[in-house]
Amino acid sequence: MSENINAPQTAAADDEIDLRELFSAIWQGKWIIIATTFVFAVASVIYALSLPNIYKSEALLAPVNAEAGLNLPGQLGGLAALAGVNLGGGSGDKTTLAIEVLKSRDFIGRFIEKYDLFIPVMAAEGWHMGSDTLKIDSDIYNTDTSEWVRKVKAPFQPKPSVQETYTEFMKLLSVSQDKTSGMVKLSVQHYSPILAKEWVDNLVKEINEDLRQRELNEAQRSIAYLNEQIAQTNLADARAMLFSLIEEQTKTLMLANVRSEYVFKTVDPAVVAEKKAKPARALICILGVMLGGMLSVLFVLIRYFSKK
Repeated sequence: MSENINAPQTAAADDEIDLRELFSAIWQGKWIIIATTFVFAVASVIYALSLPNIYKSEALLAPVNAEAGLNLPGQLGGLAALAGVNLGGGSGDKTTLAIEVLKSRDFIGRFIEKYDLFIPVMAAEGWHMGSDTLKIDSDIYNTDTSEWVRKVKAPFQPKPSVQETYTEFMKLLSVSQDKTSGMVKLSVQHYSPILAKEWVDNLVKEINEDLRQRELNEAQRSIAYLNEQIAQTNLADARAMLFSLIEEQTKTLMLANVRSEYVFKTVDPAVVAEKKAKPARALICILGVMLGGMLSVLFVLIRYFSKK
């Protein structure tokens, strides 16, 4: 009976001895721990300071209401559907379409080529605040000869393709929509806060223009088709319906011609960021110190128990 009572006390004593031995091993290797942690701290500081600042520019956009003036009677709506005429009206669908177009390879590819973003996206490695110029990686682009000098394997070329640049640009671009309010946030991150702001402004302008032109072209084709149908029918009721559809398409043409903010209306425009978005240098240093401390303690304990 007494042996059973003493058993837990013995186990507790063993645990206490083990903890003392553990702390003793750590204390014996304290200089290794201090030195390793110091090295990791210095290395993390150097690494954090070597990272260039990245700035973020963001715009808040409101989907433009499609002015549901295109609410037609059932007969006209059915006739329009049969004729393949799009009467619009769904602002939610238009916003979703605009966001998907904005992220598409075709739209971003044309955007990259129009504004010549190959160098700032593919070759930049920093930004000179004083002179407002980009730091260019000389291993990728030679600024003296204006030539691409990067070394790549086939099928890639020294000058990046639109597809390559699109992939890198999408890492800088962020588009999100609030499901509750429907508001859209468009942001771009880059070494240059000025370029980031310009790209956000240009993206908003180009997506509005792209969707506006699509609506214009579709409305013009629809009007041409409806005019052909009017010429081919002598039924008064059918001609009246077709004229009503042409009237609605004319309204679409009018709105597309007079409204520059066709899909997105800017609520809060992008500004040149004064504070960097990243890197979080303090966090990098803290994590470096913690990593150094944990690895050094682990090394000391493994070495101590391997010698026993």
